[in-house]
Amino acid sequence: MTHPEPVDLLLRGGRVVSVQTGEVWAADVAVTGERIRAVLPPGTPVRATEVIDATGLIVAPGYIDAHMHIESSLVAPAEFARVTLPRGTTTVLADAHEIVNVAGRDAQAWMIEQGRATRQTMCWAVPSCVPALDGFETAGARLDAADIDEMLGWEGVTTLGEVMDYRAVVSGDPRMRGIVEAAQRHGVRLDGHCPNLSGAELGEYLWAGIDSDHCKNTPEVALEKARLGMLLMLQEKCLTPEVVDALLGLPHLPDLCLVTDDVAVDAILSRGHLDRVGAVALERGMSPLAVLRALTVHPARRLGLHDRGVVSPGKRADLVLLRSLTDLTPALVLAGGVVVGRDARPVQEAVRLADNPFSGTVRLDAEAVEAAVWRVDLPDGEHAFRAMRVNTVDTYTEPDEVVLPVRDGVVEWEGRTAVVAVLERHTGSGRASFAPVTGHDLGVGAFATTYAHDSHNLTVIATASAALREAAGTVVAAGGGMCAVREGHPPATLELPVGGVMSDRSAEEVAAASGAVRGALEAWGWHNRNVFMSVSTLTLPVSPQVKITDRGLVRVVERAWEPETVGGS
Repeated sequence: MTHPEPVDLLLRGGRVVSVQTGEVWAADVAVTGERIRAVLPPGTPVRATEVIDATGLIVAPGYIDAHMHIESSLVAPAEFARVTLPRGTTTVLADAHEIVNVAGRDAQAWMIEQGRATRQTMCWAVPSCVPALDGFETAGARLDAADIDEMLGWEGVTTLGEVMDYRAVVSGDPRMRGIVEAAQRHGVRLDGHCPNLSGAELGEYLWAGIDSDHCKNTPEVALEKARLGMLLMLQEKCLTPEVVDALLGLPHLPDLCLVTDDVAVDAILSRGHLDRVGAVALERGMSPLAVLRALTVHPARRLGLHDRGVVSPGKRADLVLLRSLTDLTPALVLAGGVVVGRDARPVQEAVRLADNPFSGTVRLDAEAVEAAVWRVDLPDGEHAFRAMRVNTVDTYTEPDEVVLPVRDGVVEWEGRTAVVAVLERHTGSGRASFAPVTGHDLGVGAFATTYAHDSHNLTVIATASAALREAAGTVVAAGGGMCAVREGHPPATLELPVGGVMSDRSAEEVAAASGAVRGALEAWGWHNRNVFMSVSTLTLPVSPQVKITDRGLVRVVERAWEPETVGGS
């Protein structure tokens, strides 16, 4: 029997996987416009404008990322889409809370407009926490309930972005209550961020309607959240053997989403995007079907996108052609019926950003950098200062202490400890805070960045004051970015002139520069699974346990200030 109507594209000779039943069967897939027209017995005569030989390949739904931040790739939306589409990521829910913390509502509107020009479907979440912890940091913008109420009505917006200030929700903070109630009135999804929140407090968070979490949890808390119906969104760091084993040990594996959250472009080009997270899930023991469902139909349902997530007539022709169900990097990718990638490589040429409306957001100068000295109101002598201890695995920080001398109101830290300095860069206040950092054996040098969650103030880690000034000065002169300075080596620099968090260059150019900065940071002695996130979350005051902002050290769980000195008040 001949298919009755001509089609635009025919995938001939492959097999189709059903994420509904787990079956894989021989079939041809016909596409008309942006949608799947038919799934046919192999060899069915079809009049097609274009035929693609899918012999030896499996046709599966395109991957859907239900939680991520485009700015964390360090490139603008068009370039992000260009390099993640070939990895199979055909749809994303993007929370632009990085650039919105810098430039507010205008930045959200700009990101939405930029996304419309790509072949990747970009759905949007309005950031719920701008700033991340109100009253504890200086951001470039502040969104209140009225702002968010209006923005939730913008075209393309479907979700309230991750409610990171979970302590405010649990305590009934009026500002956060107003934001949550605005989302409830609009009937949108409320995404969560609540690492290891448990017991009665977790119940209060769920009571507010926030029903997902993408954070790293202990196995016990992950099971508790799953048991209560909270959607677990597992990024790579969440896929610990212990958590995966605990989930696989349940009588029924709950619906899960695999997400990326924050992945820089050099990692995307070298390791992958959602295909990489899926590969890690496979390595940890999840079945190919469970992984594929977590990449496709589960996030589609979460986002209310009933037109995708399965290979079926009438659904959007977002498709990946795989060599096997255990090799998730596609041989071919279609988005809306158009080929957008082959063998993980883009088919589209790179596009540099033509216009940057968010330059000039680093309101610091060389004098402010020179004036950034750790001054305290303490008598001369030795004092025990509260420090931040980092680790090599994740972004969790613990309180520590370092004894340092004070002379004439200046802390003499150089040669004794590494420090982190946060210089406020939005208002020109000149405010700066300092604290020792322990956990790594660093050489002589410094690392400066304006990509620093979520207020994105200029953040510098240093073991020498001259290196601190050099790295910070380089970033300020560039209008934002990253710079690693090591004794005996030339500086490694990445310019991020778009709000201090994104580049206006091609993905390949940015990957080369960010890869060089990453390598220099690691060679300096800063080791972590994700060195950029490890550094940039030192300033995230909703990420346990102790963090630093331009205003000082924060006890995250208590939502309180940490005394600068041990035993202080």
